[in-house]
Amino acid sequence: MSTFSQKVVWITGASSGIGEAFALELASHGAKLVLSARRAEELTRVANLTKLPASDVLVLPLDMTDIDSLPGHVKTVQQRFGRIDYVFQNAGISQRSDVADTNFEVYRRIMEVNFFGVIALTKAVLPLMLAQGSGHFIVTSSVAGKLGTKQRSGYCASKHALHGFFDSLRAETYDKGIRVTIVCPGYIRTPLSFSALNSEGKLHGRMDDNIDKGMLPNVFAQKLRQAVESEREEVYIGGTETYGIYLKRFLPGLISRIVRNRKPE
Repeated sequence: MSTFSQKVVWITGASSGIGEAFALELASHGAKLVLSARRAEELTRVANLTKLPASDVLVLPLDMTDIDSLPGHVKTVQQRFGRIDYVFQNAGISQRSDVADTNFEVYRRIMEVNFFGVIALTKAVLPLMLAQGSGHFIVTSSVAGKLGTKQRSGYCASKHALHGFFDSLRAETYDKGIRVTIVCPGYIRTPLSFSALNSEGKLHGRMDDNIDKGMLPNVFAQKLRQAVESEREEVYIGGTETYGIYLKRFLPGLISRIVRNRKPE
């Protein structure tokens, strides 16, 4: 029997990309799903693709920046399924702009979605998991959560911040049955770059070449499922770009030169 069979898994950012792929992967392993993002029609599309019975999937639209609404959403999930076993914190936006040109409000927007919204939902779910004596947070960081790159200053900062918070949470709650897996994707073929913010907070609106050549989302989802089943604390999934994490650790001067000399996408 699969680890995820009959487990309740809440996925944010479930309307496309790796959130959608992970939903389909876990549906095939018998999970009960809560699908969240802002676009209700896209969530319904994903719910239909899972082919789960209506009793096993809940479409729950939400806005991660509406922090006051998140405890109510937790109650909705609890009323429907009685518990929450996994939360895949996957909602997020990226960036394509130089520091010197970026409006400060762009940084606020990125941090509200990528960090503060994630933390708020975590804190809303945590009491239920502690009462259960079990639970598992799966958090989407990025290779950019381990090293800084051009035109991603706010995005990198938000992902770096997730590591500090969830490493602390893991240490505090491990003995209480709570697990944390931080996943650092490399280039995955998703629409992430389309919704990235430029210096004025407008949409980038195009696919980056590296992302277009990246790993397929369904392959990523399979690897992530295996990592979560193994209770990996941190996992890097992608192509050769993930080697940059090891260069940062062992040869920081080299990766610094590579990043400096690389042209922005």
